[in-house]
Amino acid sequence: MTINEFNFAGKKAIVRVDFNVPLDENGKITDDTRIRGALPTLKKILADGGAVIIMSHMGKPKGKVDAKKSLGQIREAVEKALGVPVAFAPDCAKAADAAKALKMGEALLLENLRFYPEEEGKPVGIDKEDPKYDEAKKAMKASQKEFAKTLASYADCYVMDAFGTAHRKHASTAVIADYFDANNKMLGLLMEKEVQAVDAVLSNIKRPFVAIMGGSKVSSKIGIIENLLGKVDKLILCGGMTYTFAKAHNGEIGDSIVELDKLDVALGVEELAKKNGVELVLGSDCTATNGLDFGTMTVKEGAEIITCPANKVPAGFEGVDAGPESQKAFAEAIKGAKTILWNGPAGVFECDAFTAGSRAIGDAIAEATKNGAFSLIGGGDSVACVNKFGLADQVSYISTGGGALLEAIEGKVLPGVAAIKGE
Repeated sequence: MTINEFNFAGKKAIVRVDFNVPLDENGKITDDTRIRGALPTLKKILADGGAVIIMSHMGKPKGKVDAKKSLGQIREAVEKALGVPVAFAPDCAKAADAAKALKMGEALLLENLRFYPEEEGKPVGIDKEDPKYDEAKKAMKASQKEFAKTLASYADCYVMDAFGTAHRKHASTAVIADYFDANNKMLGLLMEKEVQAVDAVLSNIKRPFVAIMGGSKVSSKIGIIENLLGKVDKLILCGGMTYTFAKAHNGEIGDSIVELDKLDVALGVEELAKKNGVELVLGSDCTATNGLDFGTMTVKEGAEIITCPANKVPAGFEGVDAGPESQKAFAEAIKGAKTILWNGPAGVFECDAFTAGSRAIGDAIAEATKNGAFSLIGGGDSVACVNKFGLADQVSYISTGGGALLEAIEGKVLPGVAAIKGE
């Protein structure tokens, strides 16, 4: 069943969205991309004459109630965006009465699903090494089913529209689907769009295909990097992983972020690129400082900012952005591309002094898109970059899910999609 074929008139739909939006210290939303992304699905249900029960997680409260991660903080913003009254259920597993009282054309927002460990289905407070772990895991899986059943009992149909968590087999993203028949569960409009965008990149690659991978760690991206090396023509690696590559060739990296246990992995990536005939583009120079305050994302007074080779960072300094030569090389590599995938920034773009590397990539992608490239931007930080630089309407598609996007591109089956399609 697709959402466009389904008539929600007189029905209560429980919709898994991804409202894990960034909040400032006062609980105000700093980027509402994810809320806006869910609106077409929620509005379609209401326009049909249905009622909507909205469920999401926020952050990683690890199965405990944490006021700073309460979805109550965003209720007003959701109500404003949706244009209908939005009630709030302060306990997602005890919302039967609130769901029952819901009238057609209204919405109910459930409290953070992850306040219950059952959502993620992982035993809490027991080590994996503990002999009783397997028993605890089995018990947790059983109570996860009960939790999913409770959520399902609130509604007549289920819509999965949280691409950001589609790669997780959680109670609300996959297990709940077992409690609805094939005609009463479906992907939302955002999910459909996301799945199509991944498809556009993978099954219909127009060459040259350029991927840009940023972020701080090689280890978290190694699966996707290896997978991409079999698909792309050029791979730009930037951000913090630059220094792991520099270190692998005995470079001096000062206080820059590095994964010393992954030097062989970095060399392996270079080998694989060579073997596959992929042009690997790494930053040759960087912007470094001896005074970045990560708490406030500002440069401390009296601190120095220098440009130096990425493999000759002085002691006491850390590389925080791609340097001017690297920026030129990145832009040059993107020029003329017909398919582009960007995941992860080139530096600490949250600090205004260090946006130049990520901006150079963003501008080059916008230019290539104008010249006919299909550009897919995914992952929270890259999306934040594109929004910060005002480039959102100059790229082809902005994905709401980082991890899910990468796993889909790796060719993995996403549990959140499989649960709907009955795979």
